[in-house]
Amino acid sequence: MPHPTAIVLLSGGLDSATAAAQAIADGYSIIALSFNYGQRHQRELAAAQAVAAHFAIADHHFIDVNLAQWGASSLTDLALPLPQDNLQDYSESGIPSTYVPGRNTVFIALALALAEAKGAIAVYLGINAVDYSGYPDCRPEYLAAFQQLAQLSSKAGLEGHAPKLVAPLVMDSKVDIVRRAVALGVPIEQTWSCYQGGAEPCGRCDSCRIRDRALIEAGYPELATTNPTQSESYLPNSPRAEPAPFNRH
Repeated sequence: MPHPTAIVLLSGGLDSATAAAQAIADGYSIIALSFNYGQRHQRELAAAQAVAAHFAIADHHFIDVNLAQWGASSLTDLALPLPQDNLQDYSESGIPSTYVPGRNTVFIALALALAEAKGAIAVYLGINAVDYSGYPDCRPEYLAAFQQLAQLSSKAGLEGHAPKLVAPLVMDSKVDIVRRAVALGVPIEQTWSCYQGGAEPCGRCDSCRIRDRALIEAGYPELATTNPTQSESYLPNSPRAEPAPFNRH
């Protein structure tokens, strides 16, 4: 009997790779969907390809959606500085500049379109509401509202079988995500979380620091970023594997 199909939004980061692994563990056949949205860290797309290859996901779609053309985010506007060297709890201090207006709304809408076209019954998302971001489009109530929209806005929904939006990590801490990733066999060293667009992770941006702290607290310091500007507790000795350059099929 064939496995049911799920769409996975695969950015190439740790969270999306873990969501993909969870979908596979849940018994789904996977179609991966990645976006080039004008992000300064397009290196993550090469990581997405590496993760898809690791899990033998043959059906992998790349879509260009240029959210950078109107800026308003430090991830898409090179004139805006990235938050770094001062990890904050944004649940207290507000939404960080790395928030990209409308990003998840656009991505989920396209994922639902692909799901309906391909007969997928679920869409897996790596969104997380716990660790630091405060992004409005990573909250359970946002996901619930979008699920209702999926039921109202599609032929599949009107027929009573809109794809289910699944966010298995939404209430996990970053340490929980690391442990889940290890248990599910995610190639953590091939994922990319750094917000900078360099050849190596910077170790200083919020994303690197959140990831590194979680890896160290979970007991995997050898997978954390090597960066001489960090405190000694953040200096692992293991080199980071290099994903191949992004190559659109």
